[in-house]
Amino acid sequence: MIRRRPRPRTLLTAVLAALAPLLAMLTLSAPAAHAASLTEVTGFGANPSNLRMHVYRPDSAPARPAVLVAVHYCTGSGPAFYSGTEFASLADRYGFLVIYPSATRSGGCFDVSSPQALKRGGGSDPVGIVSMVTYAQQRYGADPNRVYVTGASSGAMMTNVLLGDYPDVFKAGAAFSGVPFGCFATTDGSGWNSACANGTVTKTPQQWGDLVRGAYPGYSGARPRMQLWHGTEDTTLRYPNFGEEIKQWTNVLGVSQTPASTDHPQSNWTRTRYGGTGTQAPVEAISVQGVGHTLPAAGMAARVISFFGLDSGTTQPPTEPPTPPAGACAVTYSTSTWNSGLTAAVTVTNTGTEPVDGWALTFTLPAGQAITSGWNAQFSPSTGTVTARNAVYNASLAPGASTTLGFQATHTGDTSAPASFSLNGAACASS
Repeated sequence: MIRRRPRPRTLLTAVLAALAPLLAMLTLSAPAAHAASLTEVTGFGANPSNLRMHVYRPDSAPARPAVLVAVHYCTGSGPAFYSGTEFASLADRYGFLVIYPSATRSGGCFDVSSPQALKRGGGSDPVGIVSMVTYAQQRYGADPNRVYVTGASSGAMMTNVLLGDYPDVFKAGAAFSGVPFGCFATTDGSGWNSACANGTVTKTPQQWGDLVRGAYPGYSGARPRMQLWHGTEDTTLRYPNFGEEIKQWTNVLGVSQTPASTDHPQSNWTRTRYGGTGTQAPVEAISVQGVGHTLPAAGMAARVISFFGLDSGTTQPPTEPPTPPAGACAVTYSTSTWNSGLTAAVTVTNTGTEPVDGWALTFTLPAGQAITSGWNAQFSPSTGTVTARNAVYNASLAPGASTTLGFQATHTGDTSAPASFSLNGAACASS
């Protein structure tokens, strides 16, 4: 029996119908008015697919603001995503800058399918979006070390693509209802991949990881962290894609596919963290029971900002180091290594009888190791004798309590652990 391929118009109609609940939800959840306003920018640099760029720069933005790229769904636009999500109001609160790209092709979807889109510098939409980031750095003094991306549906797929194509530009991503990098690939000029959308494309973690690594051959630097969201009843980009994304990004980041922690922040959420248990673990995945293709919902954007570390100043060093009393401590240290990179997980336990209120963990990295990013602590400097200082949310350690932090680093062959650790000046037992 010969199965006829669905006509593009039929597919587009189905997608638009599936997106109707999302559009309604976004309309109802418009944020309150802002003192600042959304501004369109033209002539921002290389833009092979004629994207439009809008910027929201809050009045609270510092001299070197962080940047969040927020990418819309099919049929949407940058202004619609600005109005229908909570990222702008969060930018008002925390002072980061938001870039809202707009796709201009028919259907309003981003290119996540063509060979040009799936390689660094290949052309199409990713090139234009990175030009927007570069413009923000040049025009607004944005911090190149604090660039993040999030998106819904087509924007979630683009989030996966940008993290694969430009791992040196983006520090982390958050994808709502997306698919793995490369899953939507086509070679016939079509922008729609039914097999991927239906969740029937499966690969091994290594195969998924190789697709990402192949987008930028020879790159050996740090890889961006990833947060993933998906509704179990999604009938547009079906739920199996969520598991495939987890396989891909745990492999890319060199961490175990076995969750380091599992919890339920809300009754119908199941959150798993991989490679760490803190707010900024290498991979975080949230499954939303009974929900379809309607993410993000109210309150989810704040979780994204927390994962990025933009909500508490944890991405910038404190002006003064903590000076609490020293106490007994124990440190457990483990690594996952690859080529010229590694990920380290560090668990610190207060083994004393008095609480620790603010801490600084000091250790010396072996020669050739250099920290490129970290989570749940501020690391300085990146080489030699390093001090990791607590974040706002994990400063206190009761007797017997532990906290986990971690970092990514490059290495030149020596992947061994530091020889010793000290907490607030007191030597720790280590294993």
